[in-house]
Amino acid sequence: MLTFPDIDPVIIRIGPIGIHWYGFMYLLGFGATYLLVRKQILEEGQNAFSDPQYHGSSIVSQLSQLDGILFSLILGIILGGRLGYVIFYNLSYFLAHPLEIFAVWHGGMSFHGGVAGVIFSGWIYCKSHNLDFWKWSDRFVVTAPVGLGLGRIGNFINGELFGRPADVPWAMIFPHGGQVPRHPSQLYEALLEGLLLFMVLWSLRSKPWPYGRKLALFLVLYAICRIGVEFFREPDPQLGYVLWDCVTMGQLLSLVLLLLGVIIWCVRGRSVRV
Repeated sequence: MLTFPDIDPVIIRIGPIGIHWYGFMYLLGFGATYLLVRKQILEEGQNAFSDPQYHGSSIVSQLSQLDGILFSLILGIILGGRLGYVIFYNLSYFLAHPLEIFAVWHGGMSFHGGVAGVIFSGWIYCKSHNLDFWKWSDRFVVTAPVGLGLGRIGNFINGELFGRPADVPWAMIFPHGGQVPRHPSQLYEALLEGLLLFMVLWSLRSKPWPYGRKLALFLVLYAICRIGVEFFREPDPQLGYVLWDCVTMGQLLSLVLLLLGVIIWCVRGRSVRV
C-alpha cells in the first residue's frame, strides 16, 4: 500500500483568498489549449501556400477568432459542468436548495455537462461569426485531454473522486475514504483520459479527415476510457449505482457520448474538407 501524499489543496493564501491546485489546473489546461490550437493554425498556414485549392481565411484572422471562441468555450465548460452536476448527480438536493446551484466554490462539476456546454457554446459562437464549427471543434478537441489529465490530478490532490476498496500494492487510504485502501482512480483517469488520449489525438491532428471526425473519435475514446475506469471508481454516494446494481451515472452518460461519437463519425464521413 502506498501513502497518500498529503498535499495542501491550497497553493497559496493571500488574506482570505486562496489559490487552489484544482483551479490552477483549470488555468493550465486553458493555457495549454490556447497554445496548442494556435500551433495548429500556424501549421495549417505553413501548408496553405503549397495547396492551390486552399481558400480558407487568413492566419491573422483565425488567430484573432481564437480568443473569442476560447472565451465562449470556457463559459460553456463552467456553466455546462455545473448544470450537468446539478441535473445528473444531485437534482433533489438543489431543488430543495436552489441558491446552492450558484455556490460553485463548494465543488460539483460534471464532465458530461461540460461537454454539452462546450458543444452548445461553440456552435452558437461559430454560427454567429460565420465560422466552420466542425473545423474548429477538431482543432480544440485534440487538445482537450491535456485539461482532462490536469483536472484529474487536481482531484487527486483534493483527495476526492477516489476509487473503490482494493488490495493492489498501489492502493491508498484517502482522507475522506475511511481507513480502507482504495484504487487511486483519479490517476487512472489522468493517464487514460489525459495522457493516452492526448498522444493518440495529437498525433492525428494533421490527418486530412472530414471535419468533425476527430471530435467523434474523442467522444468514442473518452467514453471507452471512462466506462472502464468507472469499474475502479467509487460511485457517487448520493447516487450509488443507477442501473442493475452495477452501472454508474458516469458509465450511463459515457454511453450516450459513445453513441453520439459513432453518429457524428458516420454522418461527417460523407462531408468534404474545404
